Amino acid sequence: MNCIEICAGAGGQALGLEEAGFEHVALVEYESDYCKTLKQNRPNWNVVCADVKDFSGLEYAGSIDLLAGGVPCPPFSVAGKQLGKSDERDLFPEALRLINEIKPKAVMLENVKGFLDPKFNEYRTSILNAIEKLDYKVQIKLLNASDYGVPQLRPRIVIVGIRNDIKCDFHYPLPYKKKNITVGEALSDLIKKNGWKKADSWIKKANTIAPTIVGGSKKHGGPDLGPVRARRAWAALGVDGLGIANEAPAEDFEGMPRLTPRMIARIQGFPDQWTFGTKKTAACRMIGNAFPPPVAKAVGEEIKKVLENEVTTGEREKKVS
Repeated sequence: MNCIEICAGAGGQALGLEEAGFEHVALVEYESDYCKTLKQNRPNWNVVCADVKDFSGLEYAGSIDLLAGGVPCPPFSVAGKQLGKSDERDLFPEALRLINEIKPKAVMLENVKGFLDPKFNEYRTSILNAIEKLDYKVQIKLLNASDYGVPQLRPRIVIVGIRNDIKCDFHYPLPYKKKNITVGEALSDLIKKNGWKKADSWIKKANTIAPTIVGGSKKHGGPDLGPVRARRAWAALGVDGLGIANEAPAEDFEGMPRLTPRMIARIQGFPDQWTFGTKKTAACRMIGNAFPPPVAKAVGEEIKKVLENEVTTGEREKKVS
């Protein structure tokens, strides 16, 4: 199965889809820091560092299994002004253009929970109807990252479209039956890295999932864990959210520790091997704005089942005829 991804960011969705069995034909990303991260981690990926508005899908028409993307969320995020279609960063129209040009077998688009707000009912309906008119069966659902092994409260809406000539039905992945891993459990080895004496008691206190990790925009994203309300939630876990640390707590450290970018990345579901450069602010923004790889993998696996079943059904029908 192959895939084209737009608004690829730091690779969260792409990594998850790769793990689900999709090979990327192209990844389109506008920001140079993100492009460097993608190329650094996957030198074999075809990273197109360009504005998606300048990317044409015509040369890929009829040859792509999945078109995926996490179109920018600020137009719909409660952390922003929620301008929706009036926001110049709204790239849903570009996604629709590429669906029309490429005609992929399946479409997967993710965004923030705010996209479901009543104020966007008309616009949301128009987007879903537009995909349907392009010959797709469309579904939309709010998924919680914590249901798929991510130790974080991170609701995201995922739109999935299956081309009408694909007869098999798509179903969203069921929540995992395993108990949610806590922040303390997820970070136990990282928090102990420098021999912090109070690590075990901290791990016991950090006994639930994390609040939503915030990435921020280029103008407002800083190396911290979000606004005041988010910091209070982090403080309840024993984490100082006012800043980001370079290293794990030292042996005799006193107080609440700050998380390192590597710790934040793990809470977001990235593997430890995935790098984000050396600049903390840029790294935190990339990590915080990413779609958790485990969630992308779970959805991708269900899409792959539909497409594989279609292939199997087609081969069976050929043999019968």
